[in-house]
Amino acid sequence: MTADSASGEYLSLFADAKGRPIAAPDFRGVPIADTHAHLDMLEDPVTALANAARAGIGFIATVADVTEDARRTYDDLSAWLEGARMLLRDSASDASSESAAPESPRVPAVRVILGCHPHNAKDYSADAENELLRLATDPLTCALGELGLDYHYDHSPREAQRAAFARHLELAHELDLPVVIHLREAHADGEAILRECGVPNAGAILHCYNLGAEEMRPFLDLGCYVSFAGPVTFKKSEEIRLAAALVPEHRILTETDCPFMAPEPFRGRKNEPAFTVFTAARIAEARGQALAEFATHAYDNAQRLLNADRS
Repeated sequence: MTADSASGEYLSLFADAKGRPIAAPDFRGVPIADTHAHLDMLEDPVTALANAARAGIGFIATVADVTEDARRTYDDLSAWLEGARMLLRDSASDASSESAAPESPRVPAVRVILGCHPHNAKDYSADAENELLRLATDPLTCALGELGLDYHYDHSPREAQRAAFARHLELAHELDLPVVIHLREAHADGEAILRECGVPNAGAILHCYNLGAEEMRPFLDLGCYVSFAGPVTFKKSEEIRLAAALVPEHRILTETDCPFMAPEPFRGRKNEPAFTVFTAARIAEARGQALAEFATHAYDNAQRLLNADRS
């Protein structure tokens, strides 16, 4: 979906890199959840939220990192949402006829995942934890994360990553919040820490899952939810699709991880929440489910775990 952020006018259809329209999947009015986004990394969060509303996204969970500028998301979110509403109202007004004006799509509900990314574990200090504890009480906060381990980049020493992961799990137990877990080339250590610390009663999400079924099974056994992003749509990702087909319907979620890893047919573009509909459609196909049936389960899971209807 393209947009002119100055005028608020944008195409009613998605478009590929050459501007050719691509029809969106038809979920028959069932909303879609993007359970993991980075709205603060988008060049234009306002237009992205308006695009998401047009695409049928009903809920977004966006990430804020206490070692960076977590407060920006909390401080700016209301303005982003209001700006999106204005874009949608302007678009509806421009499209109206003398007889009737179309109803504007509803801007998604947005809540915040709060924590320290494993890349930043080396910077997780007493001050960062105090900031986390302050913001954790904000009604916008729905989970702790994204926390975990990333042994691919090793931007923080592995011992610092493991310590921050364990500490976040301890806090999640105390605060009764779910956790959103990032694991890259570190699933064995991640599983061990989860088993040692215990999965929080409020739940745990294995975010942006991109491996096969065997690596996923221990986390299902622990009771984790599993969330899939753009990689599940890639042509060479059959193992990921096989894993998605095996997740129980009450524990599967959809996300973008935007602005990263846009799904097919938008690879190479900046990702945004609106594109979740293509990821959801590919998962439904892999599971042999009707689009609306899959979307109903996935959205209900997001509501139950992240309290998507709370405003």
